[in-house]
Amino acid sequence: MCGFRESEIADALNQIATECDFPEQQVNDALHLMRTFYNGYCFNLSIHDFIYNPTLALYFLKHFQQMCQSPSQMLDDNLAMDRGKITYISQLPQGEQLIVQALNGSEPLSISQLSNRFGVEDMLHASKDTRFLISLLYYFGILTLDGKNEFGKWCFKIPNLVVRKLYVERILEMFLPQKQEREEIRLLAEKFYKTGDLQPLCDFMEQRYFKPFDNRDYQSANELTIKTAFFTVLFDDVFYMMDSETSLERRYADLTMIIRPEQRKVKIHDFIFEFKYLKLSDVGMSGEKVRTLTIDELKALASVKDKLAESEKQLLDYQTRLLSKQDHPLRLKLISVVAVGFERVVWQNV
Repeated sequence: MCGFRESEIADALNQIATECDFPEQQVNDALHLMRTFYNGYCFNLSIHDFIYNPTLALYFLKHFQQMCQSPSQMLDDNLAMDRGKITYISQLPQGEQLIVQALNGSEPLSISQLSNRFGVEDMLHASKDTRFLISLLYYFGILTLDGKNEFGKWCFKIPNLVVRKLYVERILEMFLPQKQEREEIRLLAEKFYKTGDLQPLCDFMEQRYFKPFDNRDYQSANELTIKTAFFTVLFDDVFYMMDSETSLERRYADLTMIIRPEQRKVKIHDFIFEFKYLKLSDVGMSGEKVRTLTIDELKALASVKDKLAESEKQLLDYQTRLLSKQDHPLRLKLISVVAVGFERVVWQNV
């Protein structure tokens, strides 16, 4: 009813593997896929093992048994209603900010105590403060417990990649409300997966995605803001296992996009990204002046060169750590991205 332990998932996969005569590596790949997309739920801080979403796990196992392969769509249609829950929360006061904060992890979501009153009267008239919103997301199953902070408050996080997709889709709708814009960015992203050329996407971000940002956004802007923006436009769970702040032996890559094992026949690339952010004051120019510079002129700025060099060093380190833990050969590209305000985006392959 509430979920499966990983040992139970592994037992089921091994039974299916015997029936389908799968090699051991294919079972390991399926378990890794399920762990990435379905694991991560915790409802009791005294329990240290995460559990898997039961609806999604059964959906995957049924497809795996009947078709002897993983499903390409990891989200079961039975959970499509969760998109409406995210939309509802984002339309409440402070809801949009909370959705973005949950995705980018800029500050862990935390409250001292869960709300437990959600009758009709409460939903219609009660104050929709942060405690109310986080509690609602938790009870909806689109946030889960993540320990306590130094003040003893309960912390919460997005449990897995399937739920993260719901947040990504909502944020994309918030910043690109026109369906035509979202389709355009999807096509640009698909082209990028094949070529590794980020420039068309950077042009789109400068000209369209960042346009709604105002002076208030500038005050709180940082690398996480830029990373979240690119995460939303690059997100694809059919071909990739995407991870923000990927743990690589106590180091953390900003964004990794690793091709799903069963999709390795498709001619696309794996990626590691490192994002940097410079305020306009860091380059000593106005937004108007920055917009007039060519890409080469931007890359020649001392502060931009420093950020690109710093990023290169980090990416090469991440590459070594990532390759040491992969079971499959990767078609890996390392990409540095430096944003100058919300005016310009510079990138380079390392």
